[in-house]
Formats: sequence, C-alpha cells, structure tokens
Amino acid sequence: MNTDIEIAKAAKIEHISKIAQKLNIPEEDLEYYGKYKAKLPLHFIDLEKVKKSKLILVSAITPTPAGEGKTTVSIGLSQGLNLLGKKATVVLREPSLGPVFGIKGGAAGGGHAQVLPMEDINLHFTGDLNAIEKANNLLAAIIDNEIQSKKDELDLDPRTISWRRVMDMNDRSLRDIVIGLGGTLSGIPRETGFDIVAASEIMAALCLSDDLMDLKRKLGEIFVGYTRSKKPVYVKDLKVNGAMAALLKDAIKPNLVQTIGGFPAIIHGGPFANIAQGTNSVIATRMGLSLSDYVVTEAGFGFDLGAEKFFDIKCVSAGLSPSATVLVATVRALKFHGGVKLKDLQNENLEALKEGMVNLEKHLENMAHFNICSVVAINRFPSDTDEEIRMIKEFVENKGYLVAVANVWEKGGEGGLDLAKAVLNVAEMCNNKFTPLYEWDWSIEDKIEKVAKTIYGAEAVDYRPQALNDIKRIQKLGLDKLPICIAKTQKSLSDNPHLLGRPKDFIVTVREIQISSGAGFLVPITGDIMRMPGLPEVPAAMNIDIDNEGNISGLF
Repeated sequence: MNTDIEIAKAAKIEHISKIAQKLNIPEEDLEYYGKYKAKLPLHFIDLEKVKKSKLILVSAITPTPAGEGKTTVSIGLSQGLNLLGKKATVVLREPSLGPVFGIKGGAAGGGHAQVLPMEDINLHFTGDLNAIEKANNLLAAIIDNEIQSKKDELDLDPRTISWRRVMDMNDRSLRDIVIGLGGTLSGIPRETGFDIVAASEIMAALCLSDDLMDLKRKLGEIFVGYTRSKKPVYVKDLKVNGAMAALLKDAIKPNLVQTIGGFPAIIHGGPFANIAQGTNSVIATRMGLSLSDYVVTEAGFGFDLGAEKFFDIKCVSAGLSPSATVLVATVRALKFHGGVKLKDLQNENLEALKEGMVNLEKHLENMAHFNICSVVAINRFPSDTDEEIRMIKEFVENKGYLVAVANVWEKGGEGGLDLAKAVLNVAEMCNNKFTPLYEWDWSIEDKIEKVAKTIYGAEAVDYRPQALNDIKRIQKLGLDKLPICIAKTQKSLSDNPHLLGRPKDFIVTVREIQISSGAGFLVPITGDIMRMPGLPEVPAAMNIDIDNEGNISGLF
C-alpha cells in the first residue's frame, strides 16, 4: 500500500492557472508562488454571492491522538461534489510545523483525498505562519524596548505584561523562560515564555478579519498590560499596529491550490481548536463562497472544540449560516472510547465499539443545539470490518440521522459520492436557521457554563482565584461582552484527557481567563491545557528526509 506522499507524488498536478480558470479567476489576478500555489486578491469576495452559496462544516467525534481524518473527508467530499457536477471548493486551515514534526504529521489530507503540492503545504507553504510569527515577535521586541527605554512615556509595568513570543514548533522548554539577563544593556529581566504560532492572538485576529484595514484595527486593540498607574495599554498605544499589519499584507490573502483530481482548494490561517478558534479565515471562507456554489470547510478536533467555536465565534462575527454539518466518526475512535488500547484498534471488537457509541451519541446531541441539519460520515479504514460499519450505521439511523460511508482515502472523490449525495440532500432540503448557543452580552460565567454544561456535559464549573480575579479585571476593562474561546484538551469531552467516552458528573476547572481583545474573544484556560505543545518521545521529524534531487520522504 502506497504512503500519502507516494500517492501525492504520483498524482497529476496542474498549473495553478488552470485551477483558477475553474473559478473564473483571470490569470493576471493571480499572485504566483511557483507553479502550483497562488495568492488571491480580496476583491474577488462578493458578499451577495456569499449569501447564496452553501457552506458545509465538517467536524468529528472526540479523536484518537492521530486524528480521525476530518481533512481527508473534507477534501474527499469536495471531490465528490465536483464529480456530481457541482461547483465546489474545499477551504482548509494551514498546517503548523509543530504537529508536522511532532505526532500527527501533516494536515493536507490523506491517500487519494489530498491537497497538492502536499510537501509545500505541510512545510513553509507561502510563508503566512512565518509572517504571523514575525508580527507577533515584533510586538514583543517593541514592548521590551519600551520597558528598557529611558523615554518610556507609557511607564509600562513589566509585571503586568501578558504578551508572549511565538515560534512554529513544539518546544516545551520554552514555555516559561526569563529574559533580559546579561546586564543593564541587555534589557530588564522578567518572566515570560513562548507559545506556538497557531496560538498567537495575531493568528486569531487575521482569521477573523474582513480585510487588511480591519486587521490593522484589530491589531491595535490587542491588550498588552498596564502602566504603573494601573491604566490599560493596548498595541495602538505603542503605535506599532501599522508595522505589524505591513508584515501581514500578503499573509492576509488566501492561498489557492488543488486537490488530487484537479479541483480547487483554498487554504488560509491555522489556529488550533484546543487553544484558539480552530477554523480557517473568514476571508478564505467568503472567498470560497464567492467563487463557487458549495464550500466544504472543517473545524479542528471534535465538535465540542472547533465546531462550537466555528458557530459561536466565527459564524456570529462574520454573519455566516451553514447549510449542513458533517460529523466524522471512525470505528477505531469508537473502540478507543470503548476501552481498547491504541495498539489493538485494528482488531475487530464489537463489544468495545458498542461501549464507545456514547461519545458519538453526545456529539449528535450537541449538533442539534445549533439547529443545523446534519449527516454522519463513517471514515473507513482498511482494518474496519463490515460488521463494525453496520453497527455504526444502524446506531446513527436509529437516532434519525443520515449516514454515509466515506472511502475517500482509498478512492478519492469516487469514494465520497455517497456522502456527497447525502450532504446535497440535507443542504438543499433543510430550512433550519442556525442558532448560536449563547448571546455575547451574557455574563462571562453564564457563557462559560453554557458551553461546559451543554456541550461538554459538565456538572459544574470551578473558578480558581486567578480566574475570578481575571473576570473582575475584564469587566473593569469593558471587555466582558466578548464571546468565549475555551482552551481545553481535545482528548476528552471533559477537561481531563483521561476521561474517555461520555464522561458524567465531572467539574470543569477554569484556571485563568486570558484577554484576546484584538481577536475579539476571551480565552478561559481549563485543566492542564498548554499553548506550547511538546514533542513526543519519537517525533515524526525523525522519519522525514530529503535526497540530492530535493525529493522529500517520510512526510505523512
């Protein structure tokens, strides 16, 4: 059986101008990054066309550590829609080098449902994440320079600075550091640390911006800390949001690539769903809806993380209303929630599969809270047996949902035709109106508890002293009417990664609440979640290599 990278290398790839023609984009409007990648100018966004096109969200049940193939299913579904004669575009997030070199590998899909060129997309791509990293760290340098300067008119209090540096790599040793050592010419010593780029507020702000000027405004609203006289300081007070926006002038433009089979794909932005909003940019989604009749997009990790934030933050802020939701389920994940160890997931185990169905059940219930018509996609793996597939289909149908098997890894768009037909049926026939879970003007506690109790299934929420102090501070700043973007483990419906299946009678612990006023939301930090991941014992990077001709191997 060929690997993902072998399948990608064997696939026919067209010049990006040919893909642009399928979306009626003139060649002179493309900003080329080689033969197979291009930036799209924002003037193609047509808000009236956006309202008429169909937006389809792909989410998933609580995943295993390797993920359940949302990206693969999203790509395969868009390929299937195109094969049925529909003008469809898949719109995805950009991969982060952290997972690529860590445990999950790349994020360009898999098998015959991939976006191309997969090596470029998984590595530096068009440099968007690098630009976000530079803008983030420019602000960090300006802050420390302001503290060091004898002309510090703001009189920043170093103890209150909340801004951290970022890098696009998993590196646990940088989570907490001391800077400014080496004497008076080397800065003022203080504690700080690094987050991964996907967790940067600049990434979140870019993905929720309407255009470059809106991004510049959002950058100016980023909260930095306080002066010694207790006055809040924002980036606009440092007069650096213009320079930061200048660094992002190209990164704000979405990237056009292609799927295997030569169908259009737009990739832009890359916030994680366990520590940020977990969806691609508003600009990319609107671009796809402007250029095609159907857009397939995904939200990171399980429905409790990416999809909830997609609905309550992205859709509300951008005025989007999805026409259908696809929930990806896998045999292996359900057996995992039924108590099977990772090394044994390839073995048939009907009893464990039945036990794990409670996780799928909870996510089905969660979808109903947003009043969106839904389809369940069973992402089939080679080790799945017919009896295991039958059990899942029977369970879903008894719950009243359409269900289709997606064999897109092996067969690409042909393997996604049944799913595409089911999605078309739902998207065209469903008249439900999207309903958010909460109103933004609720209290902070009410918003957190609504998500924790309704979506996670928590019994209660426990606020640590720091979180309670943060709520008072946020209220005083007048930022309490922002939506919430809960940082939580992706491994469980709860905030405890070891509680699999459908946990009950648990308490969600909120340690602190961080302010992302530039992005336009608040970030309650729960459990032991961290914004800088670490590498596994055997990183995926150890399997990646390149030869003298530039051929990359080991990337998946």
